[in-house]
Amino acid sequence: MFLLIGGGILFSLAFPSLLSTSGLWPLAYVALVPAFYVASRASWKSIAFYGAFYGFVTYAIFNYWLLKFHPLAIFIVPTIYLTYFLFTFPLLRLAVWLFPRYGFIVQVFVWLSYELVRTKGFVGYAYGIIGYSQYLFLPLLQIAELTGVWGLSFLVAFPSAYIAAALCGGGGRRGFWEFCVRTRAWACAYGVIFVLVCVYGFFAPVDLEGAREWKAALVQHNVDPWQGGVRAYRENLNRLVFQSKRALLEGPDIVVWSETAFVPSIDWHTRYREDPDSYALVDELKRFLSGESTPFFFGNDDAQLERDRFGSLRRVDYNAAILFDKGRIAGTYRKTHLVPFTENFPYERALPWFYRLLRDANTHFWEKGEEYVVFEAGGVKFSSPICFEDSFGYIARRFVNGGAEVILNITNDSWSGSVPAAMQHLQMSVLRAVENRRSVARGTNGGMTAVIDPNGRITQVFEPFTEGFLMGRIPVFTGRDTFYTRCGDWFAWGCLGFSGLVLGAGLCARVRRRSLRPRKG
Repeated sequence: MFLLIGGGILFSLAFPSLLSTSGLWPLAYVALVPAFYVASRASWKSIAFYGAFYGFVTYAIFNYWLLKFHPLAIFIVPTIYLTYFLFTFPLLRLAVWLFPRYGFIVQVFVWLSYELVRTKGFVGYAYGIIGYSQYLFLPLLQIAELTGVWGLSFLVAFPSAYIAAALCGGGGRRGFWEFCVRTRAWACAYGVIFVLVCVYGFFAPVDLEGAREWKAALVQHNVDPWQGGVRAYRENLNRLVFQSKRALLEGPDIVVWSETAFVPSIDWHTRYREDPDSYALVDELKRFLSGESTPFFFGNDDAQLERDRFGSLRRVDYNAAILFDKGRIAGTYRKTHLVPFTENFPYERALPWFYRLLRDANTHFWEKGEEYVVFEAGGVKFSSPICFEDSFGYIARRFVNGGAEVILNITNDSWSGSVPAAMQHLQMSVLRAVENRRSVARGTNGGMTAVIDPNGRITQVFEPFTEGFLMGRIPVFTGRDTFYTRCGDWFAWGCLGFSGLVLGAGLCARVRRRSLRPRKG
């Protein structure tokens, strides 16, 4: 258990943390050694317990900042990973049980399978995928245009599995060095692949010389817009308007505010005017925007009156991104992948007590959008994954396949008050840029407001948790459609299929051997 606690700490330090806000990325190559070692050595009776323990402890340390996000989040997320590792550790143990000599290779495929599965479904969550730790290692990063982040995860996880197997003696009583000699062909093959990937990384970056430049004023007003009522919303608007007027003096092509920078629903209060104070605030915003020739893009609560499945009219709220141009709303994107438990909980009828618990903790639930919208402003086509959405490769990929030339993420991370939390979010945006060879700009209300070029270089960053604006100079590159953009998460699905086939074949072979043994007597 102490070994697993140490592994959780090592894993966390490989990412942005309290010790290093950029992350100690070389540690990632050995961060999983304790997990692989324990999973390989523990008994079948205890393996599930150790897996659950590792999952809970690791994510409680890694995502410590969830304490500020939601009073239940610091328990919910580690509990989810407790469940994942409850099954992952036995599969890692099964790999070395079925293949004592080379089970460590199968373990790497099992690990990639776990990383893929954890991003799917209602509880999908991409923070902590081991490949994201390499966001500053630019030569290695370029392979993401072929494999997505999963190729990086494979290269990072292999050394941990190999070292853990050597420490275990290769599944028998052989010593560490004898194991290394016996498996030197695999070690050499990994080394050759790693070098080739880095060489590829030196030649793969796209040439941005001569690319168009899109000037986006990314306003960071440094407050959590959800804190307070109408009085607080007015103060937020005053800050946004003040910084926007300053930015407009530099002639941007677009002004960008963060996720739900303006909370009262513009469309709803314009139509129904049931709340005079909110309507007055909406009217003030619209008068300001109508007086500007520059397009504005920002997050807003898009409330609509819709019929439910019983035919009754009810108000439905969407977490939306709105393009306001020429005095009107020119386009709206509604968030399609909502944060589980804190933005969406579809099991109200099955678990009414838990739903009420979330509601009582001031959870704001949204409806799920369905359309992947491509906007246009200043002659540039762009799409906007909202906050948490940029952690999923499939969303940015769909936007690019729909014609987006720039990915513009708007985010509310100010609630965390944590630079490491904001950096963990930023590092995932870096992969979205390389995977699709599109620039990524991030407009946040606290950090990290930044510009990332199609090669994964973070070219501009605004000081986190300060008020102001970043005049983002965003290169518009559309000269390469990547293999990842066309084929998606093929590498991860291949790892899932391979691990399933190998483990299944190993089990069948073992059962067959046992059935062929001569019976005594």
